[in-house]
Amino acid sequence: MHTLLITGPGGAGRTTVAAATALTAARAGQRVLLLSGDPGDPLAALVGEPGGQPVQAAPGLTAVPAGGVLVARVDSGEEFREELVALQERGSALLGMVGARPLGAEELTELPGAEQFALLRALRRAAGAPGVDLVVVDMPPLHQTVATLALPAQLRRYLARLLPAERQAARALRPVLAQLAGVPMPAQWLYEAAARWDEELAAVQAVVEADTTSLRLVAEPGPGADAALRTGLLGLALEQLPVGAIVANRMVPQGSPDPWLAGIAAQQEKYAAQWAGAGSAGGVPVLPLGHLGRDPEGPQDLTRLPGAQALVPGTPGEPSPARRPWAVEDRRADDGVLVWVVPLPGAHKRDLDLVRRGDELLLAAGPYRRIVPLPSALRRCTVSGAALADGELRIRFTPDPDLWPRRP
Repeated sequence: MHTLLITGPGGAGRTTVAAATALTAARAGQRVLLLSGDPGDPLAALVGEPGGQPVQAAPGLTAVPAGGVLVARVDSGEEFREELVALQERGSALLGMVGARPLGAEELTELPGAEQFALLRALRRAAGAPGVDLVVVDMPPLHQTVATLALPAQLRRYLARLLPAERQAARALRPVLAQLAGVPMPAQWLYEAAARWDEELAAVQAVVEADTTSLRLVAEPGPGADAALRTGLLGLALEQLPVGAIVANRMVPQGSPDPWLAGIAAQQEKYAAQWAGAGSAGGVPVLPLGHLGRDPEGPQDLTRLPGAQALVPGTPGEPSPARRPWAVEDRRADDGVLVWVVPLPGAHKRDLDLVRRGDELLLAAGPYRRIVPLPSALRRCTVSGAALADGELRIRFTPDPDLWPRRP
């Protein structure tokens, strides 16, 4: 099974591209699950479905025929209510101790951020659905998608820091420790909940980072989209999430005698060529998708979009660009340093910042931040400098003589 995540700057037509991709793949004989979190089922209307089914049905999708599309809708409100009610039930003893009154499901309205968690859970379920060749996900706008896809790894780090698993080994001593400290120790259910959350987050992270998951960006070529793509691509590179292709949407045909249309077409060609070259996108393949002269309104319009056939992955399970680890170059013989190479295509020096904290490095690129553990060899070094050149941040580490083994 191949999972295709489709996002892009707001207003670029990513929902239309997601629907066109799903429908074209289905007409090529694939069994397609089209996943959306947007209210109102806009995808269902585009592909001709009467309405989206709740995504909870995804694990049992055995009836999607070859050449069929099933639209699944993420119900974030229902997900939020179910999760919070279940959490209250598991912590009922603690709530009773403090005299709290549990909230009923009918009282709950989802909080900001619930959509991200619901979409990630839906993505995990959809990626494991039987009888499906291709999962197409209409993701949120690009900036929000970067934050959403980074969320599982970030939360797992928080859990490991705040509730380290090794502390569970001391649970037999908690009553004694509580008497000595004079305060209650964390309840076992909290550690059990953390372990369960970590397991779920690890499953989602595995889907996001899988070789069978591809990421495509949809943008209408122009200066505004170019700036938004540069920022988004910087965030994706920081999270080590490779982009499979950019869909240059709403391309105007070349050769129009109208000077106004000819100017638009020339500008679009300029930016599409820049994205496909060594510009801010770092040489990502560009798939041009033509313009109908109006917004597509149904499945027939989607199949008439010039270039729609190129949107379909070549085969089910076709691998995406590999998620490559950041290389460590050993330059001790020549310069006395190790160099950690962090690819950040399109970055400018003003975008970047880095701070060493123990065995971790905090990297900031534009509006995005990521804390990454240092490779074992670099933990015995001190940061001695960094330089940005040709889309790569090269961080120099000098071995600490007190920690580094002496050469014979």
